[in-house]
Amino acid sequence: MVNSKAKYVEVELEKYSLKPFDRFKRVMKRTFKGELFVGLGIVFREMVRFNIHTTQYPGEKLPISPRYRAIHELLRLLESGNERCIGCGLCEKICISKCIRMDTHLGEDGRKHISEYTINFGRCIFCGYCAEVCPELAIVHGPRYENSSEQRAHFGLKEDMLTPIDVFKKGAQKEYPGFGAPSPDADKRIKKTPLAY
Repeated sequence: MVNSKAKYVEVELEKYSLKPFDRFKRVMKRTFKGELFVGLGIVFREMVRFNIHTTQYPGEKLPISPRYRAIHELLRLLESGNERCIGCGLCEKICISKCIRMDTHLGEDGRKHISEYTINFGRCIFCGYCAEVCPELAIVHGPRYENSSEQRAHFGLKEDMLTPIDVFKKGAQKEYPGFGAPSPDADKRIKKTPLAY
């Protein structure tokens, strides 16, 4: 069905000459307009400026937000230095992209121990669900965002993410205020439950 209320405008197309000299004149007319020289002037002006306001990466890095979700880190207990991860597997279950793999076994003490923990950073979408669901605050998104690799399938092993024990003993691990960590005023915001135990 034709719409009778539509208003059409006839556009007159310019008839182009196919002679070589006419084609050359048309190219010159379109090429050397004022906009070309305005753009070249801006480029030249920026080229000769000396006070450039750029970050000289990798020597200088921009500060990141505390909520930034970068490469995962596994933390240790501040009191004993043992791993915080209890092997509950919640991070593996909630992972949308199925990039977390965890294998656990029962140790001699009857507790669950982690034998293998890997995160495929090639598949990870850095959603932060693993850090949110962790009951022990063992996994957080750390400040390291350089995650390039020469291989497409790059796995993050537990040993790469876990704070080394010698670094931990020097006091290098602090509670990271990033995504998945408790807020600084978390103790003040705790309310007493109505049940008395």
